[in-house]
Amino acid sequence: MKVAVIRYNAGNVQSVVYALERLGVTPLWTDDHETIKSADKVIFPGQGEASTAMAYLRERGLDQLIVNLKQPVLGICIGLQLMCGHSEEGDTKCLGIFDLEVRKFVSRQSTTGNTKYKIPHMGWNRLENCEGKIFSGLNNPYVYYVHSFYADKGDDTVGTTDYILPFSGALHKDNFYAVQAHIEKSGTDGQKILTNFLEL
Repeated sequence: MKVAVIRYNAGNVQSVVYALERLGVTPLWTDDHETIKSADKVIFPGQGEASTAMAYLRERGLDQLIVNLKQPVLGICIGLQLMCGHSEEGDTKCLGIFDLEVRKFVSRQSTTGNTKYKIPHMGWNRLENCEGKIFSGLNNPYVYYVHSFYADKGDDTVGTTDYILPFSGALHKDNFYAVQAHIEKSGTDGQKILTNFLEL
């Protein structure tokens, strides 16, 4: 199986490469259009800032390439956010695969009033109400998050997470899948989600 990991100016990509290698897959970390188009599966991961990431994608024509891919594509963390329509981070027009707004968390007191939610949302949390083949064999997987922005819920939401408010923890439309959590750092549950995607 040929798996392409999209190379752009985003951090934390190497951890995804390592996670794939643990599953016996040697991915191609690349920004070459032909290599990406010919891959069996494409992964769009990373951490970073939306406006600079989108600028890099546009400069290299990767924005148009990604939205026109026909094979299964998986966005992870900022990959999910960039696959939405718009992000409040840098007032950024994104890829528009999912017609959703990405918003910044606003901290508030918990309902008990005893604690204040911290931003970024960092640590382990449940991914609930999961639907679709990438969650086969899982029940409310426990996954690892690091993010200050979140995607609204909408028609393409196939999993939700609650932190300050419920948000889209996972999205799916046609051949495009996305998860907000760092599944490559999420132990056996994250590995299962990645395996399920590779087996689509």
